[in-house]
Amino acid sequence: MTANEKWDHEVDFVVVGSGCGGLTGALAAQDSGLDTLVVEKASVYGGTTALSGGNIWIPNNPTLRREGLADSREDVRRYLDAVVGDRVPAANLDAFVDQGPVMMDFLEATSPHLRFQWCEGYSDYHPEKPAGRPRGRTIEPLPFDLKQLGEDEKQLRPGALATPAGLYITSKEFVKLNMVMRTWAGRRAALATGWRAFTSILLRRHMETLGQALIGRLRLAVKDAGVPLWLDSPMRELVTDQSGLVTGLVVRRGGVDLRVRARKGVLLASGGFEQSDQLRKKYLREGGKDNYSAGSVDNTGDGIVAGEKVGAALDLMDDAWWMPSFRRPDGIMHVLVSERSIPRSIIVDQSGRRFTNEAAPYVTFVHEQIAGRHDPIWFLFDGKAKNRYQFGGVMPGQKFPESWYSTGLMHRADSVEELAAAIGLPASQLSETVARFNGFARAGRDEDFGRGESAYDNYYGDPTLPAPALDVLDTGPFYAVRMAAGDLGTKGGVVTDEHARALRADGSVIEGLYATGNASSAVMGHDYAGAGATIGPAMVFGYVGARHAAGGGVPPAR
Repeated sequence: MTANEKWDHEVDFVVVGSGCGGLTGALAAQDSGLDTLVVEKASVYGGTTALSGGNIWIPNNPTLRREGLADSREDVRRYLDAVVGDRVPAANLDAFVDQGPVMMDFLEATSPHLRFQWCEGYSDYHPEKPAGRPRGRTIEPLPFDLKQLGEDEKQLRPGALATPAGLYITSKEFVKLNMVMRTWAGRRAALATGWRAFTSILLRRHMETLGQALIGRLRLAVKDAGVPLWLDSPMRELVTDQSGLVTGLVVRRGGVDLRVRARKGVLLASGGFEQSDQLRKKYLREGGKDNYSAGSVDNTGDGIVAGEKVGAALDLMDDAWWMPSFRRPDGIMHVLVSERSIPRSIIVDQSGRRFTNEAAPYVTFVHEQIAGRHDPIWFLFDGKAKNRYQFGGVMPGQKFPESWYSTGLMHRADSVEELAAAIGLPASQLSETVARFNGFARAGRDEDFGRGESAYDNYYGDPTLPAPALDVLDTGPFYAVRMAAGDLGTKGGVVTDEHARALRADGSVIEGLYATGNASSAVMGHDYAGAGATIGPAMVFGYVGARHAAGGGVPPAR
């Protein structure tokens, strides 16, 4: 739509979307002196970030520096060069590396609510590459009492899974709790978590961690800064003048289309297109077109479509933040992160053979799955694994829900051969696969796919074993779960430069338009540097875009 004289509302800067990238951008814009507004399509705020683990991957941030884990710029670039390659412009990678720590310094200096901790030992996803770190660079928000939000607590997007009253667990704690049946550290963590839940209930706190804590903290910081948030206010389209400058947008609010002027610019932070079946069919790769997404149900590519309509180029539209997953009978999508590292388990395809390292980073795993046309695939584990480790949110010793069996999601049998018959795999081949893997497990080395050779593979493994990610499958009953190529969101979107400005196909800038997060083409290219390498860049380029809109300069750390 082309601009004219009539506007229903005017501000300096409009942010579309209320996930981590949008709220960070809003905070930076307001701090820079811009009158800022956040518009959100849904009736709740937080986007996919609120559903996520809330991890942040930004090297050399202040939390890491306080732990004595400072990074040289050269090391960070060497690692990203090895992971991302030349798929992303060097200037964009430079902006992420240089402005990430500045952005985190800004958050800490701006609000007392924005506090974080290191996820010790949560390895980079490719620690074996140059300058990769086996101990990790990932941080997470500290637990947060949602009661501090007041009435806004009710409008925070709820997590995918309800948790028992008072119970809250950080990423840092989960890796220990996951071994509650195997280690004293796990048992101590369970006791500490239980006591904390009791005191939380006693004190009537509403404690949350992970993505809920990150969004809660950002929302309170933005609220304190005086930035209004309009819920139930989807963007209809962007408004441009005759030169192509983006001057505002049309927002549907209260059943009426409002023309909102944005004197300094619009930031698209509206997420990907993972919940649009039409766009999935159009863009995503064969094997990934079906919707098994754990992303926000409201992410249907609105910002990407609006950006393209005003001339923005799109890139990486065939890719996603893939995640091996299964859909529970109640419709909830369960993502398989820690489970793929547990010993006494393998993943096989329709031939009954393994096809990759089960414990590999999730994007890597699904890339292999899709490229090799491995479908269907099955997660197999034995009775001892069931009694030792959690799977799908079901703790050791607990029974799997009967609905998992009755719907065909899960199968159980007394022998590998019987299990093969139940899931339609050749029994002789599956038996051979299990026997071959068991030989590798006894030897402590996976000669086929190198499972357990990376520090990442072993992070969720069993530290009581010589090879934490390897052990034999030899104790019935045996279980099989049908897996899908799921995702946490799509990777493709509006092409941007190092200032987060939207670009046309010829490289020219669409003035007044910025993009970040999954509404933009991912700075991680086709890969994933570490836990939080979706959230970290979204926050960085939300910040960078807002600062640029305010005057082109990014101030140094305070």
